[in-house]
Amino acid sequence: MNLIFKKARVLVVEDEKIIAKDIESTLKRIGHESVGNVAKGEEAIVFAEKQRPDLILMDIELLDGQSFEIFNQVEVKSPVIFTTSYDEYALKAFKVNSVDYLLKPIQKEDLAAAMDKYKKMFVSTTAAAPINMDELVKELQQKLQPKEFRKRFLVKNVQKLVSIEIEDIAYFYSDGRLNFFKTNDNKKYVVDYTMDDMEDMLDPEKYFRISRSFYVSINSVEQIHDYFGNRLILTLKPAVDKEALVSREKVTEFKRWMGK
Repeated sequence: MNLIFKKARVLVVEDEKIIAKDIESTLKRIGHESVGNVAKGEEAIVFAEKQRPDLILMDIELLDGQSFEIFNQVEVKSPVIFTTSYDEYALKAFKVNSVDYLLKPIQKEDLAAAMDKYKKMFVSTTAAAPINMDELVKELQQKLQPKEFRKRFLVKNVQKLVSIEIEDIAYFYSDGRLNFFKTNDNKKYVVDYTMDDMEDMLDPEKYFRISRSFYVSINSVEQIHDYFGNRLILTLKPAVDKEALVSREKVTEFKRWMGK
């Protein structure tokens, strides 16, 4: 690849024709060249092997499945910038140091910035070493898999074990060295996990960690009041025998979560 950067030859892999044409038009406006567009992973494999594009702009979801499957079949020698319709919050989770991601509909400024990043990484005299696409794809596949959250907890009740469905749990909290949860019908159980453990167990759409010692569900929040120190204090249902305070650094995020 020439170190004097004029324009990149880009293969567009996109199954929506209108979007593909828009991308090609935008590439031209910012000084690059589309060498073609295809809608399927199989077509991309054939095209890339014949044309050897400088760069591939590839949608994650294609007509014949996820584009990641391409990397399980052949060695992709061109750098890849993925495009996706995932929302912006999810997009941040997919960010890695080596490759950019563009949120559809793709804006001219975003595409231009991605092309500049490509230039710095793969064309300039100070370009970094080639990325390991196999490792990158594996990482992305893991991130894109729907995460499994806990559906129930097995806890001790007197002399027996009982299984409590997650929908029946109002909130989790720490008290001293023990961690508990209360159910919607006001039953209290000891849970054998730390609050940090539960960060990976609880669906963030349903439970929010308001402080180091509290996870609350949306339905458990009965009232919200201002509290000194730029914090909030919550009235929970069923009632809890300790203050449920939203820490100062969590207040903005908590309000956003409650307002979804």
